[in-house]
Amino acid sequence: MRLLVLLSISLRLPAQNPVDWIWSARYVVTMDPDRRVIENGAVAIRQDRIVAAGTRPEIDRAYQAKQRLDRPQSLIAPGLINTHTHAPMSLFRGLADDLRLQEWLEKYIFPAEARNVNADFVRWGTLLACLEMALSGTTTYADMYYFEEVMAEATKQAGLRAVLGQTIIGFPAPDAKTPADALARAERFLERYRNDPLIVAAPAPHAIYTTSDDVIRAARALANRYNAPMLIHLSETRRENEEALARRKMTPVQALDSIGALNGRTLGAHGVWLDDGDLRILKERGTGLAHCPSSNSKLASGVARVPRILSFGIPMGLGTDGFAGSNNDASLFEEMDLAAKLQKATTLDPEALPARQALEMATITGARALGLEKQIGSIESAKRADLIMVRLDAPHAVPLYDVVSQLVYALKASDVNDVMVNGRLIVKDRNVLSLNSKEILAQAESYRRRISASLSK
Repeated sequence: MRLLVLLSISLRLPAQNPVDWIWSARYVVTMDPDRRVIENGAVAIRQDRIVAAGTRPEIDRAYQAKQRLDRPQSLIAPGLINTHTHAPMSLFRGLADDLRLQEWLEKYIFPAEARNVNADFVRWGTLLACLEMALSGTTTYADMYYFEEVMAEATKQAGLRAVLGQTIIGFPAPDAKTPADALARAERFLERYRNDPLIVAAPAPHAIYTTSDDVIRAARALANRYNAPMLIHLSETRRENEEALARRKMTPVQALDSIGALNGRTLGAHGVWLDDGDLRILKERGTGLAHCPSSNSKLASGVARVPRILSFGIPMGLGTDGFAGSNNDASLFEEMDLAAKLQKATTLDPEALPARQALEMATITGARALGLEKQIGSIESAKRADLIMVRLDAPHAVPLYDVVSQLVYALKASDVNDVMVNGRLIVKDRNVLSLNSKEILAQAESYRRRISASLSK
């Protein structure tokens, strides 16, 4: 009789659902529609998806995990999203600094690329960038460069997620002699990575001042044919805007719109020199933007009107841009901090771009800019399991009064301790599990010697 009573009691207990992982921490910063910050929180993960987020007692009652990661002195946040970079240029880091954009490009970067960039360069440069991004909490990045199929292989090896744009430019490039060759390469890339779980392939006409209207139209048509985004540099400098107005009597946005280039998913990088007329066009076309505060500051390109852009409902994420001249690292923690402070300094308004909005730009708003908000950017049920664990026990992290403020203004890339992408743990205790760090650093030093020798000839 006693056995029957015990059996009936056990049958009434709630069954625990099996999951692969439970992560728990002092806080879970969800970035969900309610922007919940869950104290003593936990996240349940099954395969590549988030199953649930809640308090640790709630998650522990409902789920049984094969593996656990418990960090009571840390916080869990969505993986950060870098909406604009040129990853292989990590091998040019510090090559030419403190120059204007056109001089930097024409006298240093384009010649260095012509002498050094090939598939092997792109592979090792991408691996170096992925190593840095993984250790700094970036789980998704958007890129424009050459040999993007090689970048895709390296990115998948690292375990990161990426939107990779095959550059199409109006002069011979390292991987394509003509724009037609580049378009053909872009189509092969789009076909190969259609429906890939980690890679979104895209055509990327470089800019309106380096690529003809006909080629930009062809890139737009190609993107639409594959339901892919198109990436392009847009209104980065005063010179770009003034030349467009002088030659076309239109701003770069107006010119792109006039040729139908914005009729489809588009990500415009920079957006520094946009007037309200441009913003109305971008809003109507559903165009996303990437704000690169470090790059725009270092190259003296100006400061984008971020609060005004966001007020139009235009999704604007954060980007680090390239590693050579325009920026020297890939830390989105630095970009969040600088983005907020630049707006305060230039508007003389301390309430401009608060920490909450800066964090949104690095997560859910960046996801919207890329058209990926249904998959990534927040910790919500059924979204991809892209998570970071950030330590809260360093001297610069205490005391803690406001979690979001701490993330944006106090915490550093080096505080990232663990990283998961698509349900795969790729960083644990600041060790990258997916890459051979020593080999990558050795290859980077070897390339430094080669690049230096090539420029001295």
